[in-house]
Amino acid sequence: MSATTPNAHEFFMRKCIDLAIESKTNGESPVGSIIVRNDTVIATGIEAGKANMDITFHAEIEAIRMARKVLNTADLSDCIIYTTHEPCIMCSYVIRQAGIGMVVMSLSSGDTGGFNSQLPVLKDTSITKWGAPPIVITGILDAACREL
Repeated sequence: MSATTPNAHEFFMRKCIDLAIESKTNGESPVGSIIVRNDTVIATGIEAGKANMDITFHAEIEAIRMARKVLNTADLSDCIIYTTHEPCIMCSYVIRQAGIGMVVMSLSSGDTGGFNSQLPVLKDTSITKWGAPPIVITGILDAACREL
């Protein structure tokens, strides 16, 4: 199953949902994120800002931190990030810095989102050192994510 097919997106989003449930059980916002490379999950992340008293412990950033350690590189251009919620502006910046080529998400984060807000960092083409924006796929398993 290639990570670029609709069935794969649902498969990997279910893994994110499991992580989001873990996050919620820990008293955090129910957000889970994974990073996939060559159809294999190489990193996971859950929200942990309250536990660490540090806003940067978002699921997406935690997954990126883990992926960089696992791969021993800052370049994640051959990876896909999956997340139950639209990455916020902060996480979107980190995604762009890492060079991740595809973002697969479920729910919109409204005015704090890095794709649908007035500050669409994931779409930005004005910062040339980032290169082309990632492909963004939205709405995967919306109903299941909304139940979180």
